[in-house]
Amino acid sequence: MTKLPNIVFIITDQQRLDTIGALGAGHAETPNLDRLVRCGTSFEAMYVTAPSCAPSRASLFSGTWPHVNGVFRNNEPWTYSWVGLLAERGYRTVSIGKMHTVPLEGAFGYHERHAVENKDRDTATTPFFIDAHDKAFFARGLPKPSRVGQSAEPGFDGKLGAWTWQPPDALHPDIFVGNLAAWWIDRYPGEEPFFLQVGFPGPHPPYDPTARHLARLEGRAMPPAIPSDIEAQPRALRELQQSHLSSPHDGIRHLAQPTAEQIERQRRHYHANVSLIDEQVGHILDALRDRGVLDDTVIIFTSDHGDMLTDHGHSQKWTMYESAVRVPAILSWPGHLPEGRRSDALVSLFDLGPTILELAGIRPPAWMQARSLIPVARGEDAGRARVFAEHADDGLLRGTRMMTMLREGRYKLVHFVDDDFGQLFDLEADPDERVNLWNEPAHEALRDRMVRAILEWRTTSPLESQGFTEACCRAALQMALPPPAQARGQFRQGSRGRLRREGCGP
Repeated sequence: MTKLPNIVFIITDQQRLDTIGALGAGHAETPNLDRLVRCGTSFEAMYVTAPSCAPSRASLFSGTWPHVNGVFRNNEPWTYSWVGLLAERGYRTVSIGKMHTVPLEGAFGYHERHAVENKDRDTATTPFFIDAHDKAFFARGLPKPSRVGQSAEPGFDGKLGAWTWQPPDALHPDIFVGNLAAWWIDRYPGEEPFFLQVGFPGPHPPYDPTARHLARLEGRAMPPAIPSDIEAQPRALRELQQSHLSSPHDGIRHLAQPTAEQIERQRRHYHANVSLIDEQVGHILDALRDRGVLDDTVIIFTSDHGDMLTDHGHSQKWTMYESAVRVPAILSWPGHLPEGRRSDALVSLFDLGPTILELAGIRPPAWMQARSLIPVARGEDAGRARVFAEHADDGLLRGTRMMTMLREGRYKLVHFVDDDFGQLFDLEADPDERVNLWNEPAHEALRDRMVRAILEWRTTSPLESQGFTEACCRAALQMALPPPAQARGQFRQGSRGRLRREGCGP
């Protein structure tokens, strides 16, 4: 049998596209992600299928649209994950950090799960859960930081969720996850290939870098926010902003009119958190190198959605603006896949599922609506003609029962099922999405055609996924951990560190 590669799938939470230096973010400090960009293919038009955590991830790990798998909101139960196919193939399947499944510790095809979920969960409305990070604080006899304690500190309302980490650096959630992943790579005694999913809880708020990482960006100008145009936005988005203003969600007391200094501070903390994660990515790469398996390991890096960071007057996500729905995505396997390639093809986040299956020598199920990005990375496929994203009403997005985005060519349309007013942007002429063309007579025919395309997509796409329900039923019968993969004598084979040896390293 052809030797199977190890696969390390790194997913951050709430990371925007404009956060990686090698992709044009001059304000960023990301040497390890820059190295992956040099050694792989970057998909710069990668769109999520839903602008919040659980719907995006349930879609990613099922290969189906949210309206097909039924996960429209956070805290809705998952029914399927393709990770089990990797276990059946002979992979040791491991998840360290955040995956945001429901239930939170369900197996979903993994042999091992070491969960570290949201950073700020000390509230009565959050499902009770003790994760590995909580246990680490308990073992040290320390209280875990949360908005409950932070909100009592002076100046909380003006910080926009930006704090500096106070406990020992080793207990920072992103450092904790990175160290745990590197330790697993070092300690694992098996010989079979492994699939290691590493879920960093950041840079999701609170924006809590350590003082050391914040100092790296001292004096570095951050890009300003896109000005608020809230009064011109659809009703659901105006109500969304009001929800953020009324309560400190995830430790952020959002402000309708923050000062330039407050926005600059929030963004510096956010990007310092990205820099902290970047350092941990380097730690993981070093662990693979030291084990002697770096050449035999595919590295995939992405995020579940972006962060508004006060763009257009909004906090966090739950919108279809580029800041929330467009994320970084890097596929790196030097010597096997193109290096230093930057693709502008339209692609969808859940396409990473069949990409991973193809790399593992598995034919993706015929009912999957996602498709492999390997041909796109190799320049053999021009990508998708259209990408979609959708989100139903939830605890914060209360003003609409369903919000849907369609990106096609240079245009993006956002439809609200219960509102005659939506959004239509020409991203080529207006990349900051400041000019809404929805009611412009010259664009009426385009708007109506794109709305019909959403109707056709939502109506016909379930027909394309026939067989998914049957797969879910089988998965429901296998909620226990899958049996250990058979040893294949592949783990320790391979040379050391082509990323560093051939110009892809620092």
